[in-house]
Amino acid sequence: MKTLLLHLLLSTSALATGAAPSPVVIAHRGASGYLPEHTLPSVAYAHALGADYLEQDIVLSKDRVPLVLHDIEIDTVTDVATRFPGRQRANGHFYAIDFTLAEIRQLRAHERCDPKTGRPVYPRRFPIGQSTFAVPTLEEELQFIQGLNRSTGRDTGIYPEIKAPAWHRAQGHDISAIVLEVLARYGYRTKADNFYLQCFDFAEVQRLRRELGFQGKIVQLVGRYGAGENEQAATDDARDNSDLLAPARLAEVARYADGIGPSLAHLVAVDATGHAQPNDVVARAHALGLVVHPYTFRTDALPKFSSDARALLSLLFGELRVDGIFADQPDVVRAYRQGYSR
Repeated sequence: MKTLLLHLLLSTSALATGAAPSPVVIAHRGASGYLPEHTLPSVAYAHALGADYLEQDIVLSKDRVPLVLHDIEIDTVTDVATRFPGRQRANGHFYAIDFTLAEIRQLRAHERCDPKTGRPVYPRRFPIGQSTFAVPTLEEELQFIQGLNRSTGRDTGIYPEIKAPAWHRAQGHDISAIVLEVLARYGYRTKADNFYLQCFDFAEVQRLRRELGFQGKIVQLVGRYGAGENEQAATDDARDNSDLLAPARLAEVARYADGIGPSLAHLVAVDATGHAQPNDVVARAHALGLVVHPYTFRTDALPKFSSDARALLSLLFGELRVDGIFADQPDVVRAYRQGYSR
């Protein structure tokens, strides 16, 4: 693996530098289509593949350290159940916030799986149990990305998401304030800096601006999202804020955010035959000055309304005119963008 990573890191020197083209390619949890999500090897590979932004989902440990993990529960992507048996909560889930950083460092990260069956969510991806991966802290990942940028001469941006802010506050921790302090320490403060901050919780987006004084770019995520207000509500017990795309609500979002991150399904109307036609969400967002970065392009899990990856990208880039796309396989999107721009 060291030889492969060295080759990939060196290959980035051939990539063009300067401002990212549009639509931007956002590596969803790193190059998660190829390596376990949010691990540093996945970040390195996404950087080498030429992604414009690298995404970080952020939760807190028991000792208030921001960790790069998609869920507040950690049993889907680590071996926590075997390393710390009996530490689950009443609902059967293991939570990052119940473990110190020292304990988190003892875990081995792996490809996302169903904790009940142990089967991978995406069967053709990196095999569970092969090689060794760890859960990084936000600070470690920022250092890693900035080191890659320096050694390759590139300026790949970051795209952190604050996960379950209300839930974290109910547990006694203000995750937003903690994350903003770390970001500021590494030079991510204003709209001139190469990053976006994202969150599903619209109340928290407003709080970031009004109470916490955040001056950077914010993307309001839209769709189904997990993490309820108590430990009995796991991430698969999701809520939905799709009403934010209604005209009046979207105008309210535009008062606080710089963009929206809807699901792919939010951008089309599907008829009785399953054929998808663009709706007016992107046009209305653009009219309000919002960028549109939908999620998630996966070649191995295409949306129901599209059975062809190239046709889906043609719809997104050519007809919908989105400003960026979250992708598990960022190289596929980047290759398509190169051909499209020609």
